[in-house]
Amino acid sequence: MVQIIRDVKSLRDAIFQLRQNDARIALVPTMGALHAGHAALVEAARRTCDVVVVSCFVNPTQFQPHEDLDRYPRTPERDHEVATRAGADLLWRPRTADVYRGGSAGSTRVVVGDIGTVLEGRARPGHFDGVATVVVRLLAAVAPDELFLGVKDYQQLVVLRRVVDDLLLPVQVRAVPTEREPDGIARSSRNAYLDGDGRDAARTIPRALVAARAAILQGARDAAAILGAASAVLTDEDRIDVDYLALVDGEGLAPIERLDGRDAVLLVAARVGSTRLIDNLPIPADAPPDPIEVRP
Repeated sequence: MVQIIRDVKSLRDAIFQLRQNDARIALVPTMGALHAGHAALVEAARRTCDVVVVSCFVNPTQFQPHEDLDRYPRTPERDHEVATRAGADLLWRPRTADVYRGGSAGSTRVVVGDIGTVLEGRARPGHFDGVATVVVRLLAAVAPDELFLGVKDYQQLVVLRRVVDDLLLPVQVRAVPTEREPDGIARSSRNAYLDGDGRDAARTIPRALVAARAAILQGARDAAAILGAASAVLTDEDRIDVDYLALVDGEGLAPIERLDGRDAVLLVAARVGSTRLIDNLPIPADAPPDPIEVRP
């Protein structure tokens, strides 16, 4: 069974004991409510590292006052079960005071700059500063060799890669492909908010990505054609409120007008009722985008 730890001292003592014989340490940072997508991160970490630490912490500094901090799903018993089955060694469930010793409101913050103010950052001001702040603190506590992040939160992945690079942090960032529900919806803790009608509407998001992928495979290279294919699907569903649909450079997230030999990504964010969902289609420079299966 995975060992549950609360305070930083106990965490560091446990890691010290496990880090014998040059063992490699992996960190999988989560906000709990673990599901198969998180399990895939743990399993990927297990394949390359000797010790896998999973943190479960609902971070207050990445939520805006009107967002769902209080109702964000918290499932500690299931978290323990998922982490154990996936092969984690330590499950760290810190309290807010363990992570923010001076309190979350007035403590030292990481400011990520312009890359954190576009797309998700425009819709959620300060969100990525909060994400970067907590991840830097988690990295300081665990001191892992590798950090495992999901491609589903693509902008977060790009932001944290830059934070690690800018701050000269001695950790290797590993990206793990998006895990999807059987009906094609990207796995997310917020999927629990979707009712039957909402679930049906949410399937439109991966369908839009499938349409964009089909356009690319048929030779589309201009952003207008690729975005148009996705937009036609999204606008056909009146239960979805699209926040943004963008084709951007895969590394710096700058908008691009045409696929031009660089890695790119199609990003979408939309609301289904009160639930905000994000998804994406990575478009590698040297390969077709991966297929997405969407069932009726």
